[in-house]
Amino acid sequence: MTVSAVDKSTGKVSNITITNDKGRLSKDEIEKLVKDAEKYKAQDDEVKKKVEAKNGLENYCYSVRNTLKDDKVKDKIDAEEQTKIETAVDEALKWVEANPGAHAEEYESQQKTLEGIFNPIVTKLYGAGAGGEGGMPGGMGGMPGGFPGGFPGAGGAGGFPGGTTGGNAGPKVDEVD
Repeated sequence: MTVSAVDKSTGKVSNITITNDKGRLSKDEIEKLVKDAEKYKAQDDEVKKKVEAKNGLENYCYSVRNTLKDDKVKDKIDAEEQTKIETAVDEALKWVEANPGAHAEEYESQQKTLEGIFNPIVTKLYGAGAGGEGGMPGGMGGMPGGFPGGFPGAGGAGGFPGGTTGGNAGPKVDEVD
């Protein structure tokens, strides 16, 4: 491709030839790369979903652990329930290590199993402590020491973020550190 440039003050004309430098991709090679990217998009999406599910399960496990270590919680959960939760968390993390090729649905299933053990215990703990007034003790809107943004998997149950008890949501208190 040849391009011309004119210096308006002197009237001098220069011609420049632009060529495909060595090592650059041709138009056909670029088109092939684009087609390959489209071809593997579904696989990439599946890998992304798997990684997000794995990270979600691991994050949930560590949040549960941190919650159990919190002074506000650990003294309120009896030893048997605490052991049950700790064992379930350890088993879930071991499962993650032992199954690196698991599908996203398997990671999600493991998280639901762990939630099925943890949520009823915490619901009972905070349900008794909330006195039916709605909201978590201390107006925290989430688990102390964990669960940023609220209690995961609460599904709007009474006393948890987004939920009410008997139509009375109680006062809203924002905690500031």
